[in-house]
Amino acid sequence: MPVPSPATVRAVRPAGPPPRRLPNARQTAKLAGIALLVASVLLGGVVTLLGVQHRHADAAHERDQRFVDTAVQTVLNMYTYTPDTISEQVDRFVAGTSGPLRDTMAANAENLKALLRETKHSSEAVINGKALEGIDPVAGNASVLVAIRATATDADGVNKPSQPYALRVIVHEDDNGNMTAFDLKWPGGSG
Repeated sequence: MPVPSPATVRAVRPAGPPPRRLPNARQTAKLAGIALLVASVLLGGVVTLLGVQHRHADAAHERDQRFVDTAVQTVLNMYTYTPDTISEQVDRFVAGTSGPLRDTMAANAENLKALLRETKHSSEAVINGKALEGIDPVAGNASVLVAIRATATDADGVNKPSQPYALRVIVHEDDNGNMTAFDLKWPGGSG
């Protein structure tokens, strides 16, 4: 009779989860690389967008400042003169104007020079404040309010009391970017 062979006994392992599968390192590296590339492109796009917006904001601020600077220079040219520089000051003032203001001032420049020479007065202006009130992008005009204090000196060199003035200067920007005073108004008054 055949004799049964002794059965091999295996060691019993404790029951538990099956062994973990080895991760796919290539697939993981590929996904991480794609995620890094997408994040880099997005970050680059955001930085570029912010840079462009910053450049546009700077350009708009510089343009606004040029409107204000033109208005201030116009008012200084208008209120600052001496008997020796009347001709140059009036010519400088007229050269910085355009439109109907230029037509009016150019037609009366010689009369204005003669009147100021005859009085032998001088005047000095100091800017107290300035503010851009608004811009009309269609017409290329800006309204700038300028507050000054002008001190006149008579022919004997005696200073008169300083007088405050506020002027609304309409500044025009032409197609070439040149800015000139287009109109002058006295807030709350005529002009």
